[in-house]
Amino acid sequence: MKPVNFLELLGGGVVPEVLVGTWLVMAILLVFGLIAGRALKAAADPVEPEDGVTARSASEVFVGWIDGFAHDVLESHHYRDLVPFFGTLFLFVLTANFLGLVPGMEPPTANPLLTIGLGLVSFGFFVVQGFRAKGFLGYLKSFLGPVLILAPLMLPIELMDNLFRPFSLGIRLYANMFADHTVLSIFTGLTKIGIPLAFYALGAIVCIIQAIIFVVLSMSYVRLASSHEH
Repeated sequence: MKPVNFLELLGGGVVPEVLVGTWLVMAILLVFGLIAGRALKAAADPVEPEDGVTARSASEVFVGWIDGFAHDVLESHHYRDLVPFFGTLFLFVLTANFLGLVPGMEPPTANPLLTIGLGLVSFGFFVVQGFRAKGFLGYLKSFLGPVLILAPLMLPIELMDNLFRPFSLGIRLYANMFADHTVLSIFTGLTKIGIPLAFYALGAIVCIIQAIIFVVLSMSYVRLASSHEH
């Protein structure tokens, strides 16, 4: 019997599954953000943490972690201005990855259209940060290399390197999540109750690692684009 695909059912066979999955991930994050935000506004003392595991406490732990993570990777005095973007990017990729662990669901990140789209978003972001950090001419000059005489050689190399980045980001995420979901589907279908838990645990680790790798590479590209060193 063919397994049920809830994303296909929700789309009615008209809306692509990747689009339905993306909307679902967005809805999950929006609802979580609204709940955490309301809890923070309703708190008598916003500085005092809540007891137990709640949407607010979980969001505060995540914000603290991504803030420290961005500080260590970006090594910039203005890194905190970039935390909202990278925090959103990480949560989206992580939630999309984890959606594939739900029976009857497909991870949107197992579709190259979404992952390359995310890569293009990251590409646009680090280009903007490069222009903001170095100025229009300063950023374009960085493509010419450290010595002007090397410009004819360095320019095509730098252009190809930068233009390839969004596709390498997207293909890497897509390939790993597609393989992870495929292996998970095969082995959980062949094994008995209890044994699939090990594969789900392994799949969860892969989901987390791939989200971290995507964000780390995106941060690294921003750091390179913003750096004034050649």
